[in-house]
Amino acid sequence: QVQLVESGGGLVQAGGSLRVSCAASGGTGTRYLMGWFRQVPGKDREFVALISTSGRTTYYADSVKGRFTISRDNAKNTVYLQMSSLKPEDTAVYYCAASMAYSTDYEEQSRYSYWGQGTQVTVSS
Repeated sequence: QVQLVESGGGLVQAGGSLRVSCAASGGTGTRYLMGWFRQVPGKDREFVALISTSGRTTYYADSVKGRFTISRDNAKNTVYLQMSSLKPEDTAVYYCAASMAYSTDYEEQSRYSYWGQGTQVTVSS
């Protein structure tokens, strides 16, 4: 059983940067691919980024490509999402998630076994 706890959310102005973190505990976090999703009220949770167990391979949603960077520190069992050039439309609750195995449909929530509670990111215009 893996527990995921996000932190680092907050309020930032458009064009600014913010880094959110996800700390894993209760299992061997390095065994899992780690993803970030986000959700706004009334909409489905959407995929943001994914990182492989080694950290060498990453995937991004088109909407954040070139602005967001996912990384991980396996020694600390922590995954990060560095967000730059933030836009008001990036406002959402950001969730980290863990998946046991890679799949081509990694953008689907159902591929992930464990989820954090989420952290709010608000970008003001």
